[in-house]
Amino acid sequence: MTQIKTYTADTTSAPDLPEAYFFGYGSLVNRDTHHFQNAELARLKGWRRVWRHTVIRPIAYLTVIPDPTAEIDGLIAPVPAADWAALDEREGAYDRVAAHEQITHSLAHRPEIAVYTIPEGKHGKPDETCPVLLSYVDVVLQGYLREFGEQGVQRFFDTTDGWDAPVLNDRADPVYPRHRTLNEHERALVDDLLAERKVRLLTR
Repeated sequence: MTQIKTYTADTTSAPDLPEAYFFGYGSLVNRDTHHFQNAELARLKGWRRVWRHTVIRPIAYLTVIPDPTAEIDGLIAPVPAADWAALDEREGAYDRVAAHEQITHSLAHRPEIAVYTIPEGKHGKPDETCPVLLSYVDVVLQGYLREFGEQGVQRFFDTTDGWDAPVLNDRADPVYPRHRTLNEHERALVDDLLAERKVRLLTR
């Protein structure tokens, strides 16, 4: 398991350190999908990932739901000048909620950290009309493989609910706007793990 140290340094000695961070647990773990610098490994307690869709988009994405027994890996990164506009637009279906008390990280100061979650009552289970995109799964798992290795990818599957959701195979013509190209090893790993869970693939 990835070791993440926790510090309790006095932040008054470092007034210029950024004070606003986000915690990413899906596509934001893939650094190729954003331009936020100085990302760090982190862990969020009390929340669990799940596949959900909303009325905003006809496809499903990851969100997190409260679960006192859960703990998930991810990245934190500073939001320059605490300007959340770009992230709020990217995460348009989500609410931004404070989570700094539930996150362990290696920073020497204790910034405010937010996590994005779809509000209860505003999301539903994926189905054939609102499936998960394989191009999105590829992006997420590429990020986890780079940051946490194959064991981290396995933990991602184990700490994510909703693998009974159908997954649309759009690899040849990706729908996800931040799609990335996977190498042969990455593709094989994703395909094998989906097959292990008997995930149902839809064709276009």
